[in-house]
Amino acid sequence: QVQLVESGGGLVQAGGSLRLSCAASGSTVRNNAMGWHRQAPGKQRELVAVINSFGTTNYADSVKGRFTISRDNAKKTVYLQMNSLKPEDTAVYYCLVTTIPPSWGQGTQVTVSS
Repeated sequence: QVQLVESGGGLVQAGGSLRLSCAASGSTVRNNAMGWHRQAPGKQRELVAVINSFGTTNYADSVKGRFTISRDNAKKTVYLQMNSLKPEDTAVYYCLVTTIPPSWGQGTQVTVSS
């Protein structure tokens, strides 16, 4: 059983930056992929970025070059550095760990004003 707690969301102007954190507690997550999804109002939840246990990363096309995912296995934490934010990045951001079944965080709101 893994519990996830996200932090770092907030309100920022377009062009600004935010850093999201997701801390896991409970079982180790060293061998699991960790990632971030987001859900905007009226839209389906979508993958933003994922990092596997080897450090290999994958990004949605819409965030490539602007967002960076990283992890600290000693702290059981995954991060999402978000730069050059756009209003269309506004969403609730959810942390995910690929346990069976998957573990989700409660979400953190990111709002980008124009």
